[in-house]
Parts: sequence; C-alpha cells; structure tokens
Amino acid sequence: MALRTILNKSDEALYKKCRPVEKFDERLHTLLDDMKDTLYNADGAGLAAPQVGILRRACVIDVGEGYIELINPQIIKTSGEQKGVEGCLSCPGEWGYVTRPMYVTFKAQDRFGKEYEKSVEGLFARCVLHECDHLDGKVFLDLVTEWVDPKELEEK
Repeated sequence: MALRTILNKSDEALYKKCRPVEKFDERLHTLLDDMKDTLYNADGAGLAAPQVGILRRACVIDVGEGYIELINPQIIKTSGEQKGVEGCLSCPGEWGYVTRPMYVTFKAQDRFGKEYEKSVEGLFARCVLHECDHLDGKVFLDLVTEWVDPKELEEK
C-alpha cells in the first residue's frame, strides 16, 4: 500500500462534486487500501477520496468502532442534534464547533459493490456526515459557528 498526499483547503478539487463509483475493481481496492493507510498515518477519523485528489464517491472511516468503507453513500435519515468540535485533515490546525444530527442512517456499497445499510450515532454520525459533505464539494469550515483555539484543545 502507499500513502497518498492529502490536499489542503486551497485545492479546488475539494470543492467539486464527486462522481459515483461504477467499477468495483482492483483499482478501487488499491485506492481504498491507500486511503486507509493514509488515514491511519495522519491519525484521522475519516478520509474522502477528493481529499487525495480522486473525484469519486468513496470514503473511509474509523472513529474507534472499527474501520469501514463507504462507496456511493446516501444519507437516508437523520435525527437529533449534537454540537461538537470538528477538524479536517485538509485543514490542519483549524478547529471549530459544528452542529450536526446525532443519529444517521445511511446506505452505501462495500468494495465489491454489495449494498448495505447502517445506523450510527454520536462521533460516528458526525464523521459520516463530514465525509459525505466532502463528496458533495463541501468543507466543514462553512459550517463552523465558533472557532476553537488549538491551544485550548491541547489543554483538554
């Protein structure tokens, strides 16, 4: 596997809507494996394909509840509300409060094209929504209601 370069917020690829994945082949598997390695190397919770320069609807997530791949994800249902601090691997050193739903149900495909549905909550829900935003060309910076000084995070 290989580490991919994570684009930063100044790269226009992060603001483009991604196309669906249509081929579930070795090339996709390599991308997903590389994204997983890149995610863990960067000590992140999620990584979307456009963050590594690939405009396809694919992301990988691990918030401590196990690694998961979401191909062509679709949000089916949301409920509740949570306000929490978010950051992004494409925006190093920038942190802010974002309000998102507490519960999310989504459907997606795995690396072989098999559809599945999953309901998640809390940080997992936050991460799914954050990564799905990336697939639609949106960055969390536009949702921040209050910025957080990185030094405050270190103190906590």
